[in-house]
Amino acid sequence: MKKNWYDNLWIVSLIYLLLGFFNILFAWAGLFCFFIPLVVSVAGGGKIYCNRYCGRGQLFALFGGRFGLSRKKNPPKFLKSRWFRYGFLIFFFTMFFLMLWNTWLVFAGARELRQVVKLLWTFKLPWHWAYHAASVKPWVAQFAFGFYSVMLTSTVLGFITMLLFKPRSWCVYCPIGTMTQLICKAKCGKM
Repeated sequence: MKKNWYDNLWIVSLIYLLLGFFNILFAWAGLFCFFIPLVVSVAGGGKIYCNRYCGRGQLFALFGGRFGLSRKKNPPKFLKSRWFRYGFLIFFFTMFFLMLWNTWLVFAGARELRQVVKLLWTFKLPWHWAYHAASVKPWVAQFAFGFYSVMLTSTVLGFITMLLFKPRSWCVYCPIGTMTQLICKAKCGKM
């Protein structure tokens, strides 16, 4: 089977995670993963980003498929249900807006920069070694710590889902995938 340039976008996801481990400011690059699928969907590309270009989905397919780390079981029906996907999307946005609120508090001077990454929105991991740029505003770094937390948490959830079920089971309830699906439905008038 012929390889296409986009078949190796999993490398971008892996590099992103590694760079954020060494310098938290690289977390800002994750905004591309956040907005590009939405722009592609709005521009009429449907779910092509999710199906073809998503480096994270490819990473799960690689580890779960080629490396055999997946049980290759169908995910439970509740993961595919509307209430779970939309509920997880609401939860995800709540955590995202809390991250933005914390960034605002640092920007406004009401709170000092916290050099921690929250894994699974609960466990605080000290990440002080990854912040080297005292020349940037504290709110810039705070956003980076928060956004890297979101990206790392969703990757960990994806790996857990991959281990338990099929390799790309995360894609079933991925918040970005749910949003692109909502955009597709809205454009087709099927909401």
